[in-house]
Amino acid sequence: MDYSFLKDHFITTDRPYEEGCVEAFCQTIPANGVTRAVLQITALGVFAAQINGKKAGDALLTPGFTYYPDDLQVQELDVTDLLKGSQEPAVLTVFLGQGWYCGRFTFDNKTQIYGERPAVSWVLTVEDADGTKQHFSDDADVRPGKSPYDYAGLYDGEIFHADGSSQKPYPPVPFKGPIPGCLERETIFVRPREEMPVQQVFLHGDTTILDFGQNFAGIPEIDPKKMRGVSLTLRFGERLNADGSLYTANLRKAKQEIVYYKGKTQEKYRPAFTYMGFRYAALSGVPYEEGLVRAFAVYSDMERTGTFTCENPLAERLYENQVWGQKSNYVEVPTDCPQRDERMGYTGDCHVFARTASYNFDTEAFLVKFLKDIRFSQTHNKEGYVPSTVPAAPGEQGIGMLNMLGWGNAVCILPKLLYEQYGNREILRTMYPAMKTFTECEIRHMGGKGLWLGPNLGDWLAPGKDVRYMAMHNGPVSNAFVIGDLRIMAWTADLLGEKEDAARYRAQDDLSTKAYLAAFVKEDGTMQDDYQGAYVMALALVLPEGDLWNKVFAKLVQRLKEEGIQTGFFATQHLLPLLADHKEEALAFDLLFQENCPGWMYEIRRGATTIWERWDALRPDGTVNETKMSSDNMVSFNHYAFGSVGEFYYGTILGIRPAAPGFAQALVAPHIDARLGSFSGSYKSRHGRIEVSFDLKEKRLTVSSEVPGTLRLPDGTTKALTKAPASYRIAL
Repeated sequence: MDYSFLKDHFITTDRPYEEGCVEAFCQTIPANGVTRAVLQITALGVFAAQINGKKAGDALLTPGFTYYPDDLQVQELDVTDLLKGSQEPAVLTVFLGQGWYCGRFTFDNKTQIYGERPAVSWVLTVEDADGTKQHFSDDADVRPGKSPYDYAGLYDGEIFHADGSSQKPYPPVPFKGPIPGCLERETIFVRPREEMPVQQVFLHGDTTILDFGQNFAGIPEIDPKKMRGVSLTLRFGERLNADGSLYTANLRKAKQEIVYYKGKTQEKYRPAFTYMGFRYAALSGVPYEEGLVRAFAVYSDMERTGTFTCENPLAERLYENQVWGQKSNYVEVPTDCPQRDERMGYTGDCHVFARTASYNFDTEAFLVKFLKDIRFSQTHNKEGYVPSTVPAAPGEQGIGMLNMLGWGNAVCILPKLLYEQYGNREILRTMYPAMKTFTECEIRHMGGKGLWLGPNLGDWLAPGKDVRYMAMHNGPVSNAFVIGDLRIMAWTADLLGEKEDAARYRAQDDLSTKAYLAAFVKEDGTMQDDYQGAYVMALALVLPEGDLWNKVFAKLVQRLKEEGIQTGFFATQHLLPLLADHKEEALAFDLLFQENCPGWMYEIRRGATTIWERWDALRPDGTVNETKMSSDNMVSFNHYAFGSVGEFYYGTILGIRPAAPGFAQALVAPHIDARLGSFSGSYKSRHGRIEVSFDLKEKRLTVSSEVPGTLRLPDGTTKALTKAPASYRIAL
């Protein structure tokens, strides 16, 4: 549907800018005889609409985060039930917050990033029994309302007065700022999901600590009927200090706080313009009563498609941790973390985890939307580059001191993944110009040498390798991504019939691969930059299989046996599948179950319920690793990058992989390790469900598949999977 008509109805106020301010607009709607009512609404900012005090729809943070200079989403709501049957005029109230558009955002804590003030546009169409329609929009009868918000912001939370705040109302005025050219209906919504019950309650001085038992992204709900007092404050955090108080140092400049003032209404309160990342809440101002505070997880619309369970409690907890990492960070855009003053759409974080994510949930629509954000953001980069965070800040930007190779490469990696996992060929066609523009930028920066050498973050957060070291030794990781892009481009060009492009990128790939080998790989298989990530990325993305590949692989295996895991942000994704696919299954499982630091089980042994940003976010001595980046610490206990281990669960343990685009054909090749105990899992693909289970006691493997393809048993023998649903029970 064409929503361009909304461009003519944007309103705002002349209020001098104040960070965290929320506007309120009211409009009276005749409700007698209504048979159908539809609200079409969007905002440069974040809105919440009510009719007679009842929220319209259940989505949060609408209309979502897009590249505002070019793109804006529209929410279309059927509000018939909120108007039908009433004999009295109704009141439409629209609250307008600043959100990502002009509120405080990014790790630089900037305001007015996309515009000076928020604006909202709506058309409410009301139809009566005889088919007569009335349209209500930015009419003269729109008036300022009394806002209950003293403050609302993504990072700091909300200050809410149930009877209305003392904020001075400002009348609506036409919005004169720029309006994006693309207005499309929003289809992926952030909503409240699972209720997260309070697991434990204990006192710390005058504060009551609520433990929800799980780190997650969510919102609280406050029931004023349970309040014994005038106001309360809730502060949120991921951990407790040693003395039992709430740990908030890693929030940096984000408060993550709700201040609620009770009023005459008995309606329960949920924040509308913020969310938090937390496991714990500190309640002050009133005593805690059961039911006073509830919490709900929030994340974007995604159908659950993957499952896994096993008898090993640590392995099962790790699986659940990476799922919660996805839920917590798939909030409108693929964020880095849900708690501190960041929560930005990082391209590197996204593609590292994207394969795992696409097994856990159906992420096709979510990632297609993010690729649109990438495409629009790229058009304003003077070098055609894709920035590390998307949607990007407006303005003509180039490539900074750090080229951030490994991040913007999502523009090439994600479309190919969507084709492989979901059979989405159209996204390759849509994204091809953006992929080509980005790759051509990489080629220009090679300067004819076949490599792009310069400071970068390399295998970010590899143990023992600080920023200074990696900036000087990033080449084998950064250029693995460049060569990966060249191969994706040649493959995509062939698929789309762009033969000249395919030949060009193959020639450049040949040149760059030879340059890579000369610069980074010694004849005996040792990497010039001798750290695990360099080996992994060379093996996974660059080296052709053969004698040299085998030598490099042998060196990696030797180092892993001596050192344990020492990989960082990018190499970890490939590590375990790489080993298992090349007859080192036992080592892969050894690393999976490794309980010393660094290791996934180390985190779980120390109480992790999500994936940590750093392997040593909590040091062995129990102290938080507050290593600083610039002037602030950088430690999150809910980052999903190292959760890419989820791919190993689906693609290696269960062995479920696409053998043709979108799982039109499947390869099922399970890997058995007795330490897992009995296990089972499944994946719902575009062409049907695949289930795999192993009974350790009976030594029996069972595979049920609605997808044709090949079943490869642990001993190497194969069986055909027929198209009709079939079950295979094999004694091992």
